[in-house]
Amino acid sequence: MSKYKFLVEVEKGKQANGDQPSIGPVYRSIFAKDGFPPPPPGVETCWDVFRLSVEKYPNNPMLGHREIVNGKAGKYVWLTYKQVYDVVLKIGVAIQSCGVEPGARCGIYGANCPEWMITMQACNAHGLYCVPLYDTLGAGAVEFIICHAEVSIAFVEEKKIPEVLKTFPNTLEYLKTLVSFGKVTPEQQEELEKNGVTVYSWDEFLLLGEDKKYDLPTKCTNDICTIMYTSGTTGDPKGVLISNESVITLITGAMHLLSSVNEALSQDDVYMSYLPLAHIFDRVIEECFVFSGASIGFWRGDVKLLIEDVEELKPTIFCAVPRVLERIYSGLTAKVSSGGVLKNLLFKFAYNVKEYNLVKGVKHEDAAPIFDKIVFSKVKQGLGGKVRLILSGGAPLATHVEAYLRVVTCSHVLQGYGLTESCGGTFVSLPNNPDMLGTVGPPVPNVDIRLESVPEMGYDALSDTPRGEICIRGKTLFSGYYKREDLTKEVLIDGWLHTGDIGEWQPSGSMKIIDRMKNIFKLSHGEYVAVENLENIYGFATCIDSIWIYGNSFESFLVAVVNPNKQALENWAKENGVHGDFESLCKNPMAKEYILGVLTKIGKEKKLKGFEFMKAVHLDPVPFDMERDLLTPTFKKKRPQLLKYYKYIPLWNHQY
Repeated sequence: MSKYKFLVEVEKGKQANGDQPSIGPVYRSIFAKDGFPPPPPGVETCWDVFRLSVEKYPNNPMLGHREIVNGKAGKYVWLTYKQVYDVVLKIGVAIQSCGVEPGARCGIYGANCPEWMITMQACNAHGLYCVPLYDTLGAGAVEFIICHAEVSIAFVEEKKIPEVLKTFPNTLEYLKTLVSFGKVTPEQQEELEKNGVTVYSWDEFLLLGEDKKYDLPTKCTNDICTIMYTSGTTGDPKGVLISNESVITLITGAMHLLSSVNEALSQDDVYMSYLPLAHIFDRVIEECFVFSGASIGFWRGDVKLLIEDVEELKPTIFCAVPRVLERIYSGLTAKVSSGGVLKNLLFKFAYNVKEYNLVKGVKHEDAAPIFDKIVFSKVKQGLGGKVRLILSGGAPLATHVEAYLRVVTCSHVLQGYGLTESCGGTFVSLPNNPDMLGTVGPPVPNVDIRLESVPEMGYDALSDTPRGEICIRGKTLFSGYYKREDLTKEVLIDGWLHTGDIGEWQPSGSMKIIDRMKNIFKLSHGEYVAVENLENIYGFATCIDSIWIYGNSFESFLVAVVNPNKQALENWAKENGVHGDFESLCKNPMAKEYILGVLTKIGKEKKLKGFEFMKAVHLDPVPFDMERDLLTPTFKKKRPQLLKYYKYIPLWNHQY
């Protein structure tokens, strides 16, 4: 058994031995106490997932998009599972008729759409490696992936064709066929053919698959189904080899977990597809929906129109990265504060009552049913009115945002954690467990977890509050980095994936991510600073949206670049008679002192050491973004690039 509510111990911990640091006990989910759930009979590959759902739910709506009528978006129109299956077979036959053999690499480049999913299923049917080309990365990464993976055929969103053309001539050694999700202009056709690339519009390619038949190849559970390139914070992307077995194990564990907490997916569920299918988070979520015979509706590809699409689709499950949920939070708080005095008082009273009951452990639906109807129902309607689960992943979600959304959305807000290398979801918090706020929950019932001590950072996996590097074992793990056995050996040791993330077991058995192994540096007086842990602590400040902390061995103190919260800073300015727009406020020394004061107060409350306090801040009104290469596509900070970008801001008495 285990001292943790939602865990079972399967192996004892080990004391340090020479250079080998101590290792904590091995735990798994309480929902896997009798062993990991086996996949359903007949499900061995990703193709089986889709094929069997077509047999069980042929007439269920599967893929939907908004029809554009006279320039305006109308209702969602749907293809059934059987209709999608028929198109998948045609696309697969057309691929084979181009001479593409099983094991070849097929690129997919563009925003989520029905054609994306259809192409992926055709890859699954014919034993091809599906290779997503990152929609959020520029031509440099697209060129690298095409060459590194040796992509011979690529399916490309119409507006992304120019990006592919920019990769010529370097990719021409590999790329032989290009299929547009839409049309191809005469100029594009001429340039592609001039370079020896055969090009088809989507409709032309479908015709290529008419009246031809090929037997589907035999596929095995250990076969690779996708090479998913991760957007590392440094260096070239790494190609993560993911097998059918990894995806099937992930789906099986996720479905078992949802059933165990009375939130099982069914054929009546609806999902909004907008997070990139090129990332593992969305890919495995959509596989779960296909497995359940549920419906997947696609957005129009414009973040400004996302909520409008959500209202029309009425999803039951809403997945998001923290950046999206933070925008929703900011929009809601702004709307509430702009209401009248009476509305404000009613909202605050309703919020406090519901939050109090939730913290006491009252079930979500019983915490404040009257206030759900008269106060919070409008928020729920803003997400379509049917959302029951909101799942956040990809990066840490600020605790105050998570707490707020748990109250006002009338939905369970769950936070998850996983890596591309672990096939996505490895931990997820559980509904109706308020003590899991700010954590990523217990493990999913398909993996074993242990912590490994990191002595140089002061983290001990065998202490009363166990902290250490999170290590994962199980069949969800990747098969290695494509063509990079050296990098594989660095992270995959004796069957354990070393994540590089520092975790802390909570009393409930949930995991809290507190730091990152590489994000450590030494100040001039010899003190080590775990910077990600500090950023998480200072992130509690509601007056800031994001913070990057920096120090080095030539200085004795820390400095920070802060993205202030616009509304909070403007409210402070109004209360203190400080004039100016948001940009000029960020330059105002009084505003800097205000932000620094808030950070100092938090530092004192959290009993930080003297050298962990900020001594200077720079306020940037422009949020850290991918356009300036400051964030990865999953919104993780690119620290070397942040240092390069902000290098000449005089936060110390001299430039750094």
